[in-house]
Amino acid sequence: MPEEQILSMLREIRDLQKQHLENYKLALQNQERALQVQQQAVRRSRVTLLVIGLIVVAIYLLPAFWWTTSWAFRCLLRR
Repeated sequence: MPEEQILSMLREIRDLQKQHLENYKLALQNQERALQVQQQAVRRSRVTLLVIGLIVVAIYLLPAFWWTTSWAFRCLLRR
């Protein structure tokens, strides 16, 4: 093989490796962004579940509180 062809092939290999490295860096950046988005989604879902849980607890505890206080008032008023 002539030396010029070898040099041309080596340059092409070098250029392809550089392009591969750039694509790899871009892929890593995209993965980091995807992880950040997933972490934000997990935080949002935790907050949402906490709010829903508090609402459910309030829905069950509020009638119990009303029943207890009305019962206590009835007992106090009978005396």
